[in-house]
Amino acid sequence: MNAVIAWLTDPAHWSGGAGVPVRLLEHLWYTALTVAIAVVIAIPAGALVGHTGRGGFLVVSLANSLRALPTLGLLVLLVSFIGIGLGAPLIALVVLAVPPILAGTYAGVQAVDRSVADAARGMGMSEREILLQVELPNALPLIIGGVRSATLQVISTATIAAYVALGGLGRFIIDGLAVRDYPQMAAGSLLVALLAVAADLALAGVQRLLVSPGLRSVPASRRTTPAPRPAAERPAAAA
Repeated sequence: MNAVIAWLTDPAHWSGGAGVPVRLLEHLWYTALTVAIAVVIAIPAGALVGHTGRGGFLVVSLANSLRALPTLGLLVLLVSFIGIGLGAPLIALVVLAVPPILAGTYAGVQAVDRSVADAARGMGMSEREILLQVELPNALPLIIGGVRSATLQVISTATIAAYVALGGLGRFIIDGLAVRDYPQMAAGSLLVALLAVAADLALAGVQRLLVSPGLRSVPASRRTTPAPRPAAERPAAAA
């Protein structure tokens, strides 16, 4: 542990083109680009399936299948086809990030009480307006939960970019392994873990800002199930 602390507190490791700040920015860039692409793909698809109720089995099967793919194995396969560069790790990371966002969006939209959507239709809202103004706002907690899960997975796995000669915090792990510099490897792993914790805390703050207090405080089962009518309001049973 003392060796890891000594490595992290060495000023030489925090300056220059291969220093921690540069590698951190590279890691954040890979993560942000991956999650942005995954959001563009997964949220519209999950919202459409959740709104129409068609293709739910396909979404669940696809999400489970993509989760089962080994990211490093997929990276090696992609490199053999498209070569060294950002393309191969980016595709591999997007495949990793899509399932949690897709599943969260689908589950969130599908869980919205159908009577709420029917009431919106009765008010003359179009299907597009119902999806954008009613269902997606109510599904926001699960959607952001999926984005948080995807972000943590991508931060942890973006170290594979260094495997194909790119940057990021994984550079410390790969380079340390090459020369058996174990303090450098441990320091790189620690930096990745700290970045994941910081990102999760930041996204938790974003979630509190975006999600309505009513959706944060009321359990999902109460949001999606109509409340029972009081006994005094129920029709009397037939004699």
